[in-house]
Amino acid sequence: MSSNSILLQHFPALETGVMESPLQGVRFFKSTQPIPRRPLVYDPGICVVVQGHKTGYLGGEAFRYDADNYLVTSVTMPFECETFGSPETPLLGLYIDIDLGQLNALISGMGLQAEIGKAAERGLPRGIGPAALDAEMADAIARLIKALGSETEARLLGPGLVREVLFRALGGTQAPVLHALAMYSGTFSKVAQVLRIMQSHYAEKLDVEQLAERVHMSPSAFHRAFKEITSDTPIQYLKKVRLTKARELMLHERIKAYMAADRVGYESPSQFSREFKRYFGQSPAEMTREARAA
Repeated sequence: MSSNSILLQHFPALETGVMESPLQGVRFFKSTQPIPRRPLVYDPGICVVVQGHKTGYLGGEAFRYDADNYLVTSVTMPFECETFGSPETPLLGLYIDIDLGQLNALISGMGLQAEIGKAAERGLPRGIGPAALDAEMADAIARLIKALGSETEARLLGPGLVREVLFRALGGTQAPVLHALAMYSGTFSKVAQVLRIMQSHYAEKLDVEQLAERVHMSPSAFHRAFKEITSDTPIQYLKKVRLTKARELMLHERIKAYMAADRVGYESPSQFSREFKRYFGQSPAEMTREARAA
């Protein structure tokens, strides 16, 4: 039986969309139709597509994640994604959040400190990328999915199975990204620290030079490293975060565009509307009308 068949054997029946599993930090997703290329944001995690596939676009490059390739995201990453699914063959998958404390404990237990040191010598990895789904990872994922079908198994066995999935990822082709994330004082870790600040304080007036100084980097080195990891400049990244947060506010809290703009740090509603349409391909009003009609 193929690894894909093993995963599908235990995959739960889902409604279309995203559904929380019984285990915190693990979510299922399903799409019964293709979704055109559009911006989205992934937090640090492992995305496993059991059926169908997705194509990500970042910095002029494309990467595919599907039943043979899972996706590792080490820092919060805005990128564009196209989804391929149909009523007959829906896209099915799950997303597992990465806990930094658990990651560090595994790296220590596996004796990978030497690899952490080499990570700095290899240069900065991109903060997101696919890795081949080998038999060991497929087996761990299948057992996790099966356990999530039971509240008791999810509670008692789930945390250990999530830990095993992360263990397997540390042996995969995206391991250098995870090694870099675990470095306490390296350049990748410093940029990751700034990304967390930007995610938490996106509505504030963030001074890029002060952010660079905060992690003891020169502005030029910080800009260069930031773009290597995210494919965006700090200003571009912050703009994407603000627009994404504003979109969430309008869709989930149903607040008006000018209020969302103010809450995410825009001083000009007209500038917000222009940049929103440029990024999402539709104006705030068009998006709101579409959401109400759905």
